[in-house]
Amino acid sequence: MKKIVLLRHGESAWNKENRFTGWTDVDLTEKGVAEAEKAGVTLREYGFNFDKAYTSYLKRAVKTLNCVLDKMNLDWIPVEKSWRLNEKHYGDLQGLNKAETAEKYGEEQVLIWRRSYDIAPNPLSETDLRNPRFDYRYHEVPDAELPRTESLKDTIDRIMPYWESDIFPALKDAHTLLVVAHGNSLRGIIKHLKHISDEDIVKLNLPTAIPYVFEFDENQNVSNDYFLGNPEEIRKLMEAVTNQGKKK
Repeated sequence: MKKIVLLRHGESAWNKENRFTGWTDVDLTEKGVAEAEKAGVTLREYGFNFDKAYTSYLKRAVKTLNCVLDKMNLDWIPVEKSWRLNEKHYGDLQGLNKAETAEKYGEEQVLIWRRSYDIAPNPLSETDLRNPRFDYRYHEVPDAELPRTESLKDTIDRIMPYWESDIFPALKDAHTLLVVAHGNSLRGIIKHLKHISDEDIVKLNLPTAIPYVFEFDENQNVSNDYFLGNPEEIRKLMEAVTNQGKKK
């Protein structure tokens, strides 16, 4: 039984402050490091052993992966980083508090910005220093491919070529793969694997640092999927993610 484990990074500084983060490169909190370490211990206790891992260019995902591999004594396995696994780009919302934004624009509008399938926030200007064209880590990415804002559809369109060309084909020779990324980038992969509709994907909330396992049959079709951990605890964590965009 071949497997791919998806893992959202641990709590970041802006998760804690309830801010739109997107491509802003914020670090993990102490809680986030502890969450990542716990995920590694959980995976080890369930007997997981990865052949290769994938992550984004953003430190909250990279450091989560490092913590997980350290707890599993798998620091040596190959790791591939790609900007295509970055979080959804939130445009000019990046840095704003979600609850305060809900107070100003209404919860419904914030939900649209956070979870709508094909509606993107207002883009960053070409001179805004938050624009990824000013970030050296993306210097090899064609400017036309660097987002100034994204909807979930845009995020999926960015991720899926990499999924189909690199990650999923690796399962042919590997037994188990690990992908550590972000709430929206992983949502795109899950939508693809589970054939979730554009409407229903809005309702999917991924808690931080809870392993989500996909099992594949001999034809590489999904045969089972499940979170590792206490179901009631996971349910509460999902509700907390849902409530981030509500007024105080």
